[in-house]
Amino acid sequence: MPSLDNLAQAGFTLQLVVTQPDRPRGRGMEVTFSPVKQRALELGLPVVQPEKIRNNEEFRAQLEALKPDAIIVVGYGRIIPQWMLDLPPLGNINVHGSLLPKYRGAAPIQWAIACGETVTGVTTMRLDAGLDTGDILLQKESPIAPNDTAETLAPRLAESGADLLIESLRGLQAGKIRPRPQDHAQSSLARILKKEDGKMDFHRTAAETYNRLRGFQPWPGAFTTFRGKNLGVSAARLLDCGRAAGELAAEGDHLIVGCGEGTALELLEVQPEGKKRMSARDFIHGYRPRAGERLG
Repeated sequence: MPSLDNLAQAGFTLQLVVTQPDRPRGRGMEVTFSPVKQRALELGLPVVQPEKIRNNEEFRAQLEALKPDAIIVVGYGRIIPQWMLDLPPLGNINVHGSLLPKYRGAAPIQWAIACGETVTGVTTMRLDAGLDTGDILLQKESPIAPNDTAETLAPRLAESGADLLIESLRGLQAGKIRPRPQDHAQSSLARILKKEDGKMDFHRTAAETYNRLRGFQPWPGAFTTFRGKNLGVSAARLLDCGRAAGELAAEGDHLIVGCGEGTALELLEVQPEGKKRMSARDFIHGYRPRAGERLG
């Protein structure tokens, strides 16, 4: 969304907005517009929503008739066919939420936090046939705060990426940017997240466990088991003390769990199966964890 707004505000001629088809959403499964489509309509821009693009001759003819100088691809989630890559003279320009070649793939923001990075950023690049392997145009670093989650970091990177996109397009138009190849030997894959990625393994250190909790918000979140039922963990903090991995202890209103290498986490907010989120204090008073009980 910020990229679309910036392009409109910067005075570029936006000929067409392409987004995925409307899908049923929410509990009622009502068909609703995506935020991108809604914003495009507010800006008075034409919108198309092809079910597929690779072998879509009607869509191909439509794009070729427009003769675009550049095609901007942000969070589209589909493989761009070669005919589309070859069409505009300035290329298909992508905004990616990492400092490529690190964290190529579907979930760069989540994995950067989960892996304990303290700095990330955004990259503009020319797409090619590979997965985030195209030549780099510009990059901009952004710090990751100790309490950042994927939910707090993503909007900042979206704004930063939108600004970098305008700078990249103007630089390409003026011939002032020389695209540079990525060092593929330095690449890493930020694969799409799976539900099981949120399962807490208390043999990891407290720092590793905490970073994964932060990175995997809002999905798949962090979860474990307590007394044979699921227990979600939505907030925690690192402690200096240590306990055996998985060992649970209630110290006053503080809920502590041991992690790997003699480290520990204090669980601040949890969600027992079938219940609403609650503070550690309410959990302790309601469930009265016993000495020696374990999580997971």
